[in-house]
Amino acid sequence: MTNYSAKDVDQLVEIISRRVEGELGRAASGSNALPASCRSCDAVGCCDAKTVTGSLDQGAKRIGTDGPIGAAPCAHVAPYIDHTLLKPEATRDELRKVCDEARQFGFATVCVNAVNVRYVAQQLSGCGTVPIAVVGFPLGASTPGAKAFETREAVRDGAKEIDTVINIGALKGRDHGLVFTDIKAVVDAAGKVPVKVIIETSKLEQDEKIMACTLAKAAGAAFVKTSTGFGGGGATPDDVALMRSVVGPDVGVKASGGVRNIDDAEAVIAAGANRIGASSSVSIVQCKRPAGGAKGY
Repeated sequence: MTNYSAKDVDQLVEIISRRVEGELGRAASGSNALPASCRSCDAVGCCDAKTVTGSLDQGAKRIGTDGPIGAAPCAHVAPYIDHTLLKPEATRDELRKVCDEARQFGFATVCVNAVNVRYVAQQLSGCGTVPIAVVGFPLGASTPGAKAFETREAVRDGAKEIDTVINIGALKGRDHGLVFTDIKAVVDAAGKVPVKVIIETSKLEQDEKIMACTLAKAAGAAFVKTSTGFGGGGATPDDVALMRSVVGPDVGVKASGGVRNIDDAEAVIAAGANRIGASSSVSIVQCKRPAGGAKGY
């Protein structure tokens, strides 16, 4: 992947900003939409797993499944899902439960705080589902060196993907060089392990979202991600479409925060997401719509 110096960043932002409007028009045309037969899934096996695989090929870095596709009414979205447990009070019993659920339903990953990733990696050993650790979570206000250290430790403990939070204050202050350096430090520390950059869309203006995605791509990130789930707001189809238009087909887009049911999941997939972060993953694949929805992670 091409490396960029910090002084190139502003030029990259300007170039990509110019083409966003046209790309958004193409995204809105529905080229990423799910087949009509998948939109109101109310029967086991309503979607062929091959359809899912074909959609994921557009920007997907790795999708693993270990569970029985078709075992739940809306199982066609299971390979998109990072099954997430990030609440600070998570216990070993709860961590074991999410790992068991990931195996059962064939979720792509299990996403946890770095302190828990060694245990989760042990629980998922021999399984197609892999562990993710979050870094600089949830504020993103750590130093680049601290994030790099946390990344190296998480990888040593078994993390197969890293989700890191962008330096939001630096982005809003237009210190693009610091934002780039911060992301690049994590990407370099992760080595071959893919890095997702959480840009916390609810705190950003439109031009800041474009800048954040541009910086993440320039720094070598494998994905851009909408939200932590702790910062207010969450993933919207409009933000996903914008992010996809900026990063193009070679970088993944992860929708997280507020994806609580099958309707939410299909909406962000149609907008261009090829990964979804959710704590309501089981309800999603079972086509359930809990009253009020699950809150946060």
